[in-house]
Amino acid sequence: MADGMTTDSLRRAIVLFTEKMRQCADELNALDGAVGDGDLGVAMLRAAARLTTEAPSLPVDFGMALFKCAQAFTSISASTYGTLLATGLMAAAKLTKGRAEVPWAETSSLLGAALHAMSDRGKGQLGDKTVLDAVEAARRATERLEDPAVLAAAAVAAIQQAVENVRGQQFRQGRARIFGAKGIGLDDPGMVAFQRIVEGLSPSPR
Repeated sequence: MADGMTTDSLRRAIVLFTEKMRQCADELNALDGAVGDGDLGVAMLRAAARLTTEAPSLPVDFGMALFKCAQAFTSISASTYGTLLATGLMAAAKLTKGRAEVPWAETSSLLGAALHAMSDRGKGQLGDKTVLDAVEAARRATERLEDPAVLAAAAVAAIQQAVENVRGQQFRQGRARIFGAKGIGLDDPGMVAFQRIVEGLSPSPR
């Protein structure tokens, strides 16, 4: 087994991602329906289907494989969330291009690169009650960690805490911000979707 992230491990991640999205699609649709179009779960299932189709032909170059995954998100959804995820994947792809294996210890730095790219693209800031807060929580939690199981468990716990931390705040980005004070107490669908993705990738009991 490889000691780092490879295209083979990415293929396994796609299988886990697809399984998790099937489990939580209705939940994501419901959360999104409270503040948006109500189709986030549908969009994530479409992304999973496209990723599954692309998985067998992903290149050995890990960075290029991530780039292909980013293209899968952009090709199935014009949503802001799909665009942000694709942007984050592309940022990680640039840092890993040309390598067949990437150490797990680079997870935090890759999340950091994804975060900056997503923030620039979406014009969002930390504390806006968006997926950026979840990505930042995962980035901090995975600093200096090298074991993939430990990484995933730490990220899951940190993201859950981030979701709880901003639940009592108003939305400051996207369509949800029009809700004003009515948004207090509601979870951000993008944050929860990112939480479910990481939970799905975690080998620990969930």
